[in-house]
Amino acid sequence: MTSPTQAATVGADNPGPDAESLSKEPAASDGQLAGRSPGQLMWLRFKRDRVGVISAFVVIFFFLIAALAPVISWLYGKDPYTLYGQERFELLDEFGFPAGPNGGMSSEFWFGIEPELGRDVFMQLLYGMRTSLYTALPVTILMVATGVLIGLVGGYFGGKVDYWIGRVTDFMMALPSQLTLIATMPVVVAVFVSPTEETPVYIRACAIIIVLWLLGWMGMARLVRSQVLTLREREFVEAAKVSGASPWRIIRKELLPNLVTPILVQATYMLPSTILSVAFLSYVGVGYTEPTPDWGRMFKTAATIYENDPTYMFFPGIAMVIFVVAFNLLGDSVRDAFDPKSGR
Repeated sequence: MTSPTQAATVGADNPGPDAESLSKEPAASDGQLAGRSPGQLMWLRFKRDRVGVISAFVVIFFFLIAALAPVISWLYGKDPYTLYGQERFELLDEFGFPAGPNGGMSSEFWFGIEPELGRDVFMQLLYGMRTSLYTALPVTILMVATGVLIGLVGGYFGGKVDYWIGRVTDFMMALPSQLTLIATMPVVVAVFVSPTEETPVYIRACAIIIVLWLLGWMGMARLVRSQVLTLREREFVEAAKVSGASPWRIIRKELLPNLVTPILVQATYMLPSTILSVAFLSYVGVGYTEPTPDWGRMFKTAATIYENDPTYMFFPGIAMVIFVVAFNLLGDSVRDAFDPKSGR
């Protein structure tokens, strides 16, 4: 039998195939990885989740093609504004619908052309995706920031501060969101532009961002407040108070780092919901209007022609379903990756 000393000598002379890999990996004990930060553990769990990884690639793909829409337009040779059907009469029939099969799909117009006006559907879709994402992203950031701030203040300070913040939150949540959006949008636009003048696109974008922001921060505030109410009684917060730390330092250094997980997960659910809200505003006619490409405006057009040209609704519908489902699955995967008790 080989003694421990001899085994150590043999192991030193012949490290074996696994010695190098073991030197690069942290030591393991009882099946738990040692020497890794919570962020590294989260990343390892996320990489093992195939659904989450695929969803992340789909989301990144959507953002990339939205950002590169002008480049794709240049390579494709078309834009979302040119009325190709008005310039070339053979593209549309006598009723204004695409003359070719499947909505006019061809090697020249990959997704077909729009009825009546003859705009390229592929370019309408890419730029509509760009409009929706670029509008929903700042709205989501504002809603998350506002909700986190209000939830932190109300949950930590409590008392009258929490009471009045809670009443304001309850009032905002009691408003019927869709009806309030429809009623508020024209008022906000009228503040910046006279009703007799045409509203610029950037004014409409600012109005949509403001309205959705003011009506969308409450869920995040409630979530953060409930988490803070639990954390403020923990030992590390009490220790910070005893050491003389100011309330804002405790909020920044003790509470906020422990809220990253629920905030990030909730934000991944808020972005696709905001995209649907932007599309809804355009669909009912108070969001983006002609000729601005937008997902909701494409659905509005498709709703009037789906019997004669169902292909026009197919591509924006499929694109929105894929994006929303992928983002929701990504949110689930991020939540499971942050949860150390998850088996995924």
